[in-house]
Amino acid sequence: MSQAYSISPEGEQFPIPSEQDYAAEYKRLKAEVEAQREQGREIVVVVGVGFVGAVMAAVVADSEDKEGRSTKFVIGMQRPSARSYWKIPLLNRGLAPVKSEDPEVDRMIARCVKEKKTLMATFTYDALKFADAVVVDVQCDYRKAALGDCRTGAADMEALEASLGVIAEHIPPQALVLIETTVAPGTTEQVAYPIMKKVFEKRGIESDPLLAHSYERVMPGRNYVASIRDFWRVCSGINAEATQRVERFLKDVLNTDEYPLTVMDRPIESETAKIVENSYRATILAFMDEWSQFAERNGVDLKKVIEAVKVRPTHSNMIFPGPGIGGYCLPKDGGLGMWGYQHIYGWEDDIFKITPLAIDINDTRALHVAQLVRDALRNLGRPIAAADVLLLGAAYREDVGDTRYSGSELVVRKLTEMGADMRVHDPYVEHWWEFEAQDTYPSPGQSWARFFDRQESLKELRIAGDMWEAMRGVAAIIFGVRHAPYLELDPDRVVEAVGKPCAVIDCFCILDDARIKRYFELGCEVKGMGRGHIQRIKEAVRQGR
Repeated sequence: MSQAYSISPEGEQFPIPSEQDYAAEYKRLKAEVEAQREQGREIVVVVGVGFVGAVMAAVVADSEDKEGRSTKFVIGMQRPSARSYWKIPLLNRGLAPVKSEDPEVDRMIARCVKEKKTLMATFTYDALKFADAVVVDVQCDYRKAALGDCRTGAADMEALEASLGVIAEHIPPQALVLIETTVAPGTTEQVAYPIMKKVFEKRGIESDPLLAHSYERVMPGRNYVASIRDFWRVCSGINAEATQRVERFLKDVLNTDEYPLTVMDRPIESETAKIVENSYRATILAFMDEWSQFAERNGVDLKKVIEAVKVRPTHSNMIFPGPGIGGYCLPKDGGLGMWGYQHIYGWEDDIFKITPLAIDINDTRALHVAQLVRDALRNLGRPIAAADVLLLGAAYREDVGDTRYSGSELVVRKLTEMGADMRVHDPYVEHWWEFEAQDTYPSPGQSWARFFDRQESLKELRIAGDMWEAMRGVAAIIFGVRHAPYLELDPDRVVEAVGKPCAVIDCFCILDDARIKRYFELGCEVKGMGRGHIQRIKEAVRQGR
């Protein structure tokens, strides 16, 4: 039988462990755990070393008591699939399996693996046998069956439920199990507890599993580590002992002196807090969509409107939504809440109106960008078919490399469907896996490619390394993300790089009036989401004012 491999994003191949490798791995783990226990350290297993789990594992491994001693030894555990196994050998080298703009991520993982010797990674569930605490960071996605109709979706609980069963089969009875995954309200008490309790009973264990829930508020970017370690947390346990244990654990590993814990009475309250927190933000952003369209149609600059409103302190966090909200949480979390209401608790009525509507608006907002590109090219007398279009920004927000559910993805897909030839630049993104691996990413059959036609060619789409070279000869440039390198681009240099006047589309209020005016003076056509005043600038330039 041929050897199976897991390939890292950089292209390095790692053989998938064979059956014979498991005995040697268990022996290695056992020896390491015995040595760590002699130093008085608790053993913490983090299940899932992805976007949250890898950094959470390092935060726990890097924690110290008041005397400066490391009290935790962390084992990051990842199932050895072809898609994810490569993370294990990378972690054991002291290398981060996630790309981050926060330099502390790389430093912290290297420090814990190479210097402190408080972090290692493994592929075997046998690690759970040694656990004093288990942190569960297995994804629970919300699968949408239609774009713009989240009511057709469902929570994908399969991986989480399977992991909970395996955890219950291996852990000591008194191990704390902390679910960090964002889940549908009711999951800890109504799904996780019954699964684990049933396994405990089969093992002859009479005590209840010590289950707790505490959601993270991780943010990509330069404050990645701080958003886990130096930020407020909400937690809860299924009983008094579990609550005490999770409080103690989080106080040991997080900066709770400056950012105190909020302890809820029941896990459903902690779970609901995460869903409401993100649904609230998603709803406010969706609310701005209709006013963005109003502004475009009635000569209003929504950017200036928002700046005027933000002077009032109660509205200081109002932001422009750009071409969709993106990220892993906001586009899906409300759907988890709606799904849990019906499928965990069995309510058959329909109380959710605003939450699903907000998701649907945010999911489809980016489609309007394609219309703006079409209209701008039409004003220049050019068709969109076969037009070379450059998108500046693949990530879902400024100055990060996270492309999950970014509005930019839908911009590319819709314009490709309309016949455009797409180019992309992003200073923070090396591989856009949503396109390069769209047959299998985020999982087989779940790519947004299924909602559009003519998507096969996008598997060849690559991020351009040189922004100025990528501009050469394009018919249109889309400012899709407020990345720092895009904020002050000089129109004269842009048009010089393109080699001719082009269409310029501002999706994120990046261009000020002076640069909009200059683009028109250079013969370009400019459109912008929420920038209805652009037409006035155009008319003034044409009239020579």
